[in-house]
Order: sequence, then structure tokens, then C-alpha cells
Amino acid sequence: MIAILQFDGASRIHLEQMLAAGYLPGLASLRSRGTWFDLGTPATHFEGAAAYSLSTGIELGEHGIYYPWLWSATEQRVRFYDDVPAPEAVWERIGRAGRRSLVIDPYEMRAPEAMQGLFLTGWQFKNRVVLRTRSVPRSMQREIERELGRPPVGEEVYGRPETPSLVRLKNSLVAAPRRGAAVIETIVKREPFDLIWISLSSAHLGGHRFYDIAQFSEELALARHPELSTALHDIYRAVDEALARIVAALPAETDLIIMSPTGMGPNNSRSYLLPAMLDAVMTDRDPHGAQLRAAPGSSLWRIRAAVPTSVRSWIAQMIPDRLALELAARLELRDVKWDRTKAFMMPNDDAGYLRLNLRGRERDGIVEPKEVEPLLEKITRGLLTFQNSDGSQVIRKIWRLSELGYPGSCRDQLPDLVVQWSERVVMPLMGIQSMQYGEIPSPGWGTGRTGCHTGEAWALIVPGRSQLKTSITSPHIIDIASTICTVLGVDAAGLRGQSLLEPRQFQAGW
Repeated sequence: MIAILQFDGASRIHLEQMLAAGYLPGLASLRSRGTWFDLGTPATHFEGAAAYSLSTGIELGEHGIYYPWLWSATEQRVRFYDDVPAPEAVWERIGRAGRRSLVIDPYEMRAPEAMQGLFLTGWQFKNRVVLRTRSVPRSMQREIERELGRPPVGEEVYGRPETPSLVRLKNSLVAAPRRGAAVIETIVKREPFDLIWISLSSAHLGGHRFYDIAQFSEELALARHPELSTALHDIYRAVDEALARIVAALPAETDLIIMSPTGMGPNNSRSYLLPAMLDAVMTDRDPHGAQLRAAPGSSLWRIRAAVPTSVRSWIAQMIPDRLALELAARLELRDVKWDRTKAFMMPNDDAGYLRLNLRGRERDGIVEPKEVEPLLEKITRGLLTFQNSDGSQVIRKIWRLSELGYPGSCRDQLPDLVVQWSERVVMPLMGIQSMQYGEIPSPGWGTGRTGCHTGEAWALIVPGRSQLKTSITSPHIIDIASTICTVLGVDAAGLRGQSLLEPRQFQAGW
């Protein structure tokens, strides 16, 4: 048996501090028995690509899934990722070879079309984007809920943070890992599996919301709600306790990989300002002219700024999940006039994604191929003129897709430019300015998050029946799927990753 246990989206600096203080005894024990590896990950530039690259063993250029809401060039609109083709996950691959999997809450993954074993999401907490309620077989969810109880709600609403909703979210995320441990303890007693896979994703969502909650101390009245000040540590300790319980429930010779395909750091994203920045550059806005107009592609951010978080949260609860997801997709880029738009911001999270409305690629494309190079250069030069109020740069670097690589059949689905923000953390209500294009005020609170993804992916490998591969070079998150196939003796054809484990060599006479 092999087990993939995700301490998902964990902050390395918080992990190290808590390990040093003795607050994570489960992880510390595993670390003393295993080997720690830093992993390559697409999360450095495409944070949303990590989940699919990890679970399929396929690079971003070959699967094209970089965010829950994806641009469809042939339809000139945004689609939710469930609506686009996707490669099979590793549990589907090994299922074709007769191997059984128990998969609990894989982050941002759709339900398999066919697999051997059990699949369950929305179990530790329910979130309509990243952990929707689904199970294979379909009856499994109801049966387990009758035995172990229904999951708490772990919804996240962008915008100004509100104390009651954050208190509820913290309580849900602290309780979630215990549910993950309980369901594995219950099921593995009943039937055998070849692969156990669980994402303890409360660490991930908790990092987004509670990484540095003190920066909102005045808005949240933290003096009256001290439980929010320790939220991230409380969540990490709950994950650690769950790890220890899960490991104890597994057979002694299980190969263990504890890992995270992304890291978590301070929220430095300014993506909610990017539509206005791009509009100023594309229209050669006069820095001393009239107030900046509403930028095309910013309608969703304007709605978030205008409607209180609690009201949007209530409305979202009243709408069926599928309708809410489709509504969000429709609102993205709703106000863009494609017959006059040469460049636009694609849906994104931390990094900013920009794409040209290219004739022959986009359904309503207007940019001629000969315009591409000068247009990309104009956008890059213009965006780099923006500064924070203290004169520091807003943008660290703007990457062209050609610089980042990601070859594959789905490469044309990716942005033409990736905006990497500077590391300086700025309060969300602060605007920016450019000597060339003038001031851009903040449209509101942005996401309201205090943490965002980093490229600090890692794996802690604790061999059981297998042993570490004798030569491991530049390990990457796509290696996890190849490792599973090697350990279970399943054909890894089409996977480009290397195995991190190999069969143990026993001495003669043992």
C-alpha cells in the first residue's frame, strides 16, 4: 500500500516554527523517519495548475487547467473547469489495472468516470468550488454521513472580511481534519486498498484567510475575538493530529508520502487592480485627465466591492451550486466589448494572467499576428510603470509564456503574459499610481485574503515496503503519480515523472 497525505497549501515558515516549538508532534515523528524533498511545481506561476498536475502526473501544457474558471477561446467566454476535457487521475489509471483506491477530498478535482474503490469529496468541509459534495459510488456519501455526521460548511466569500463568518470558518477548518482521520479509520477496517489519498485542505484555505489575520485587527475587533489570532496554528495542529491518526490506522509497511503541491505566503496579489491598469495602458490614458473609467473586465470586482460580504454569502447559499458556478463564469468578463478589445485579463488568483484577443485563435479575435510583438511590448512597458505610494514597484516581473515553457497540446489555452507581483504586502484599500498613466484607486477589498500561494512545494517520504530511489534528480510534483504506479506495479506509460521509490532490495538469506 502507498498513502499520499497532503498537508495542503502549508506555509513553510509556520511549519518550521511550530516544529521547532514542539507543536506538530505527528509531523516531527514522521520527519525523523523520512527524507524531506523540495519539489518543482507549476504553482510558482500557475497556482491553480498544481492540483491537476499532482493527481494526473501530467504537466500544465498537457492538461491546460490553471484555475477553476478557464478561458474558452472558441466560445469567447469563461467556463468552470468541470466543463472542459481533463486527463485521468492516477486513481483512475491504477483502477484499470485492478488496483483499489480510497480517495478523500482531492483539492479542485472532479469525480472520476470509473475507478476501483471509493471516492469522496466535500467530506471534511463543503466548498462549492474546491470541495463539492460528490462520491463514487453515489450512495457512499449518505451512508458515511449517517455514521459519522454531516460535514461543516467551509465557504469563502471574497471581499471585506467579517468577524462572524471568519469565526465560523475557523471552527469548520479546525474540525475538518478530524473528520478526515475518522473516515479513513472507519473505512480501512472494512476493506483493503492499494492507494490511500487524502488532502487535508483546511490548512490550504486556512492559510488564505488566516496567514496574517493581525493586519485586519481593527476591522475584525481581534481583541474581542482572540480565537481568530491563533486560527492558523489551531488548524495546523488539527491537521497534525489527523496525520498521526491516519498513519496509525494504516498497515505498518505502507509507503508514506506527506506532501504539499504549493506553499503559502503573505498575500501580495494586486490582480483586482489589473483590469484598470491594463485599460490605462491600452487607452494611453492621460495621467492628468478625468477620473479613471470603469475598466472592462472588472465588473465582478465592482460587484464584490459594492455588495456587502454577508449579503453575497446569503445569496450564494440560496442558489444551487451548479447555478452559482455558472453565474460566476458568466460575470467574468461580462462587460468586455470584444470588437474593440485587444487584450484582457483572464480569471486568476494570485498572479495576473493577460491574453491577446488574437484573430484565428479567439472566436472574436481582432489582433492581427503582426501586431502581437509590439502589443506585448507595449503592455509590458506600461504595466511596469506602476508604483505603490512609497515609490516601490507594484510588479516584480512580467513573463511571456514563451519564457516559461509548458509545452503540450493545451498550451494555447494559457495566458500570453503572466504578471508576477512584487513581494511587498500592501493593504487592499490602497491604490497605485503611474507617472505615465496616473492614479488607479482600489475598487474595494479585493479577495480579503491575507495569504496566497507560493512555489514552496515539498514531500516527506517515509518508505515502508519500498525504499528511496537510489538517484533522485530535481523532484517535481508530477513524480507522485509515477511513484504510485511504480510501487503498485502499474504501467506508467505517458507519464513524464520519475519514481521517487523503488522495490526494496533484500539481502540473500533474509
